[in-house]
Amino acid sequence: MSKPVLYPILNDDEPVRQFNEIDVSLTYSYANYLNWLFPERVELIKGKIFKMSPAPSSVHQEITGNIFVKLANFLKKQPCKVYISPFDVRFPKESNSDKAIFTVLQPDICVICDRNKIDARGCIGAPDLVVEVLSPGNTKIELLHKYQVYEEFGVKEYWVVSQSDQSILIYTLNDSGKFQPSKLFTLSEKVTSSVLPGFELVLDDVFEDLE
Repeated sequence: MSKPVLYPILNDDEPVRQFNEIDVSLTYSYANYLNWLFPERVELIKGKIFKMSPAPSSVHQEITGNIFVKLANFLKKQPCKVYISPFDVRFPKESNSDKAIFTVLQPDICVICDRNKIDARGCIGAPDLVVEVLSPGNTKIELLHKYQVYEEFGVKEYWVVSQSDQSILIYTLNDSGKFQPSKLFTLSEKVTSSVLPGFELVLDDVFEDLE
């Protein structure tokens, strides 16, 4: 018999100002998340708190910025919108109610082509394309927990960017709702996107002039 899910007995409207006031063993909703005023950045995956790494390194930010600029320039005057972290993406299962949403992530970059998913608080529902730039210490979360969320909720493309070996691996959702990996793209190569026909990204442009 499975154990019952424990939900925190908290007033959703009550602000929490210190991370150590939270019992990380409990299950939380987006309604709780909205009232966390502590400086630490966290994400929710199936109601469980995942503390994000310290502020990203300058190399991480340069790589993320290089990809974002290329996407933003390509998407000018197109229906799809591109956003860079911090930007909340909520993944509802049965209801869009704040109390019924238990997964909230902050992808490094996301592209959303259905503008009905965009609201004042971010995105509700799966983006079409997600980019995560791996950093030392967050690889396990990116490759396991987030992979599972993005596949389950139907993200069409998931790009995993490695700053250590300067490569990009693209997972594309197939007709069965499962991710299929691409070859590993490295320097001197370019990647394209099934979500954004005509878009090309040269890896040398992504990893140029990194300190």
